Amino acid sequence: MIEIEAVGTDPAQLRRAFGCFPSGVTAVCAVVDGEPVGMAASSFTSVSVAPPLVSVCVQDVSATWPKLRARPRLGLSVLAEGHDEICLSLSRKSGDRFAGVGWEATAEGGVLVHGSSAWLDCSLHEEVAAGDHAIALLRIHGLLARPDTAPLVFHGSRFRRLAAI
Repeated sequence: MIEIEAVGTDPAQLRRAFGCFPSGVTAVCAVVDGEPVGMAASSFTSVSVAPPLVSVCVQDVSATWPKLRARPRLGLSVLAEGHDEICLSLSRKSGDRFAGVGWEATAEGGVLVHGSSAWLDCSLHEEVAAGDHAIALLRIHGLLARPDTAPLVFHGSRFRRLAAI
């Protein structure tokens, strides 16, 4: 018989369980006051084809999301294998997150990371409160997909590579 532990007050217990599920990693970025601003998000998922929607979950304590949410367009880049350092850079709490990161802005101000496996040009469709996070539903206005470019995978607090079988 499998014994399930009760969920207690230890956030590390939940993070360890959540870490058992592999996820891709995205960068959500835009130009703010002439400079690139962005963050890494591993909570990305597809939501709807009609209308075209995706979601990312953002911590309520994020200092970056308030700068991004009001932008007319957001660039969402599905980070590729080998983007480990870019992901770590975009996750920093301080310093220049874009130091050494190749990027370009769309005409509407979304920022896209070079070499990603997909790029989505999005706007905030709706934001839903969810515990200590917000679920940001993003409407897709344009995209470019490169399915032959392997994605960056995060699992068990480490970056992993997909293996073809």
